[in-house]
Amino acid sequence: IHGFSSPKIIPVYKRYNAFNHYVSISNADRSSELKYIATVYNGIDSSQFTLNEHREDYLLLFGRIRPDKGTHEAIEMAKKAGMKLIIAGIVQDRKYFEEKIAPHLNHDDIVYEGSAGPEKRNLLLGKAYALLHPIRFNEPFGLSVAESMFCGTPVIAFNRGSMPELIRDGKTGFLVRNTDEAVDRLADIPKIRRADCRKWAEENFSMEKMIEGYLSVYEKVLGGQSHRH
Repeated sequence: IHGFSSPKIIPVYKRYNAFNHYVSISNADRSSELKYIATVYNGIDSSQFTLNEHREDYLLLFGRIRPDKGTHEAIEMAKKAGMKLIIAGIVQDRKYFEEKIAPHLNHDDIVYEGSAGPEKRNLLLGKAYALLHPIRFNEPFGLSVAESMFCGTPVIAFNRGSMPELIRDGKTGFLVRNTDEAVDRLADIPKIRRADCRKWAEENFSMEKMIEGYLSVYEKVLGGQSHRH
């Protein structure tokens, strides 16, 4: 299950608790009313991402542009830190973009790149000083967070949803409570080894790891069925 469209849908899933095997994409995304057999994190094709040991001096916000993704908060962080911010992603909330984001955009320190395909994504993530992920909701899983770490780029994220599972605080990024904490943590980014970010991502969020996880689930399910017969 990848998130719930609404809490109202949980009773529908609950009806199948007795004879279904639910798999969550993070522990944070579990509902206490459902029975789970395992958590299997989303798997990413690591060959699409290159470890880049040489960071540049810009911050990056990568993902859909809408209020709960924290685009405005990222701008606030960059301005407080006096650093360049590149924003890449599709606009999902046009009103929010025009009122809260567009007035800050220029060609120097707050730059909107639009959406980014695989090649551009790899370059933007790989060269960034840090990825900013100031989410305002309990995100089930953050693909851009894992992708950033595959490139060796640390992540500064608000500590909610699945973020404590994706990020090793102090090792592959920092979990923070607000924009001021995020700005303070920017000074500590050079202490993080970019190779450690890549290693962590490979060990936990690779395609191979996901396949291994689902094979283990199938073995559990099929093994349980054979014992019942």
